Amino acid sequence: MIIFLRHGQAENNTKKILAGRTPGINLTEQGREQAEQAGEMIKSLNISAIYSSPIDRAMQTAEIVGKHCNLKPISDDRLIELDMGKFTMVPYNEIFEKHGNVFLKFYEGSLEISHNGVESFSEVQKRVFDIVDFVKNEHKDENVVLVTHMDPIKAMIGKVLSLKPEILFQLIVANASLNIFKYDDQNYYLSSINSMNSSRFHETF
Repeated sequence: MIIFLRHGQAENNTKKILAGRTPGINLTEQGREQAEQAGEMIKSLNISAIYSSPIDRAMQTAEIVGKHCNLKPISDDRLIELDMGKFTMVPYNEIFEKHGNVFLKFYEGSLEISHNGVESFSEVQKRVFDIVDFVKNEHKDENVVLVTHMDPIKAMIGKVLSLKPEILFQLIVANASLNIFKYDDQNYYLSSINSMNSSRFHETF
């Protein structure tokens, strides 16, 4: 079983800014609480390893979860956030005003996105499936947690479910939510999406 965990709420989420790989963007107090709740959920799943994006907000989440599982997270660049190029640290509304729906264009593979230096969705899918294949071979029949960001998780979900760009755009992966995949020799299966503590069911994303 492979559990994709999005990092807890971070400062860029509350400010609605595309932080990308900018260092020093930390979890909020609420984000740390979300990570603690995720750790409580995960600790009963007999986890053998935790891999994490090296970005601060993801590693902070992984470290909190790791304490619940008595595991030290392993940093892996294949789980890193998108390179946002020229959109890095720019507010959502400013980007939308100048470029339209850049998120949908990203999932469609628009050249406008790559021209602004943003990593392509196909590139994200490639590196995500690379680490998934690694985990499948390295941790055969074990349960592993991958702590990452929204779009790497969407890359996995989109590939497994063959989702169209419009659906990928509408799909929200909540902060500190568990997205669980099971697999056999041939296929991956989505077992759970946006699993979280029941106290969070009232939240809007």
